[in-house]
Amino acid sequence: MAFARVARSGLRRTGGTFGSYSSEGDALLTEGVSIHRSPLPSLQNAKAASDFSYISSFRKINHVNMQSRGIKVTPRYQSTTAERVAEESESEYDEPRYPGLEATKPGEKPRVVVLGTGWAACRFMKGLDTKIYDIVCISPRNHMVFTPLLASTCVGTLEFRSVVEPVNRIQSALATSPDSYFYMASCFGVDTDKHEVYCETISNGGLPHEPYQFKVAYDKLVIAAGSEPLTFGIKGVKEHAFFLREVNHAQEIRKKLLLNLMLSENPGIPEEEKKRLLHCVVIGGGPTGVEFSGELSDFIMRDVRDRYTHVKDYVKVTLIEANEILSSFDVSLRQYATNHLTKSGVGFMRGVVKEVHPKNIVLNDGTNVPYGLLVWSTGVGPSQFVKSLDLPKSPGGRIGIDEWLRVPSVEDVFALGDCAGFLENSGRPVLPALAQVAERQGKYLLELFNKIGKHDGGKALSAKDIPLGDPFVYKHLGSMASVGRYKALVDLRQSKDAKGLSHAGFVSWLIWRSAYLTRVVSWRNRLYVVVNWATTLVFGRDNSRIG
Repeated sequence: MAFARVARSGLRRTGGTFGSYSSEGDALLTEGVSIHRSPLPSLQNAKAASDFSYISSFRKINHVNMQSRGIKVTPRYQSTTAERVAEESESEYDEPRYPGLEATKPGEKPRVVVLGTGWAACRFMKGLDTKIYDIVCISPRNHMVFTPLLASTCVGTLEFRSVVEPVNRIQSALATSPDSYFYMASCFGVDTDKHEVYCETISNGGLPHEPYQFKVAYDKLVIAAGSEPLTFGIKGVKEHAFFLREVNHAQEIRKKLLLNLMLSENPGIPEEEKKRLLHCVVIGGGPTGVEFSGELSDFIMRDVRDRYTHVKDYVKVTLIEANEILSSFDVSLRQYATNHLTKSGVGFMRGVVKEVHPKNIVLNDGTNVPYGLLVWSTGVGPSQFVKSLDLPKSPGGRIGIDEWLRVPSVEDVFALGDCAGFLENSGRPVLPALAQVAERQGKYLLELFNKIGKHDGGKALSAKDIPLGDPFVYKHLGSMASVGRYKALVDLRQSKDAKGLSHAGFVSWLIWRSAYLTRVVSWRNRLYVVVNWATTLVFGRDNSRIG
């Protein structure tokens, strides 16, 4: 019994979390596991630990050591009763033990852990001084997606690789520095008292233990975990609709679109079925929905009519919006977009979706709308991971932050991007979930971290007395949206009610393309984009269906 107690005490440690997660879109998600401030786990969490393989190796090592010292004992793994009692005792009272990165030691560089690889996270990592900090990035995807051009990949205007940038090219230290890492995993828990995050790898069965879980200790934690598409709890949306936030979403939309075009040409297909297969419905009249509708109408007018002549008259695009499309834009620009898309063959419907079925949607007024492709673009909200965290929340459920992007009530935790919003008591409004907001926050935070690091405040709990300087201030630079056929909208007002320059047409389209081309992360991808645009202009879009 004394030996069993020694073994258990050797395995016992404080803190920790354990649970399951689910992953969806550009976001880090979790179910049923939240941030833990208590040093003791619940009995349920302790029982949830399914991997105690390290226990058997611990026993074997101790047994060998005892024999070498001339002590004769009955090995625990040779006694059935003792084995059962010991394992029951350990499984009930000992916490799961994770491999991973322990806390940094004196003399080592402070470690910054970044959750996410979106606009905010990548802008932050790109400029962070790696002479001061080590970086550990944790995300289910190893690249950043240039979302403003994602709609163009669905119809072949751009290739998929043109809109992604590997994270280790954005911050080379992740690939070259001996103490900086990228881990392809999802975070399912955070312990702010112990300064640790708990993660589960994204794998396909090639690891020794599934699911494989580990921990990473941090000196500073930056949560930039993104958001999830809003479905408003409408039945059938997640099962039957396509979202447009990740490259794999665009790939699936492209496959479905081309498959429906080819299926509709098969002999014996009734006309009603052809109309359904070739009816593309877009839900949501924001910039993403409008730009996708414009790209789709371009594809139909220029490419489908030439290459699918047997079914070209059945192809139809409908955009459904509850209110006005592009509600943040100037009224004259909204009217221009409506007129232009109507001339391009896009139909408009006013209504709210009640439920979604495999082949049709039902609106709240009872209208039945059949579809072959359904794209859902109604905005974004907090992910399950963000909802699960026991942290202050801003209006709307995002992680609450102060003027310096810090999370109040916990030390060394910062949040930015779509997952963060100013607390109500800060007197600031929650900023929109836009790429320019996330990028500006990332730029501000990296400058703040570099300043803290130069004053020796990079280590955990060491930045309390360092002046942070000016708080973050966001100034809106304007909005742009393409509506297809070499036309776009440019709205340079700083707010919805402010006065400012607004323009629509071909010149705006040139401004739109030029602006986004300069914002593409690398020169390599800028070259890809230019070549893709030129190829599409000369030869049209590729309609090969691969996969």
